Amino acid sequence: MTTTTSSLTIDWSCSHTWRTSSKNTLWCLLGCSIGDFGTIAFFQFSGIPWPTLAIMSLAIVNGLITSIALETVILSRQMSPRMAFKTASGMSLISMITMEAVMNITDVVLTGGAMLTWWALPIMLLFGFLAPLPYNYWRLKSLGKACH
Repeated sequence: MTTTTSSLTIDWSCSHTWRTSSKNTLWCLLGCSIGDFGTIAFFQFSGIPWPTLAIMSLAIVNGLITSIALETVILSRQMSPRMAFKTASGMSLISMITMEAVMNITDVVLTGGAMLTWWALPIMLLFGFLAPLPYNYWRLKSLGKACH
């Protein structure tokens, strides 16, 4: 299946691009999950009575921060630390925000609030991975932009 955007045709069946997009999305998922889950766990275990929306908003911000930090460390093996931070910060925030929002919405739908449960985590991670994947594929295929 192909999609035509202006004069550009995108081949959605390229297994190499799907593999690369999946790898990039998994690194992002790892980085986002560290800050996101850490924030939710803190509030869950401390019992601090914050509203769910406030916890989720902070979890999203912390997820973005830890994702950029992890990507900076990974990219520092390929380039200077300054350039690695610039590249990590310039990655697609659309992809990261989508991932974070979907993971947190899934959590609320499944658990009724900001709670980490063993059975909800794999579902949150799956939806968090799948939500930005087509966008990451498109970005890599049509714009040639990837973080690694």
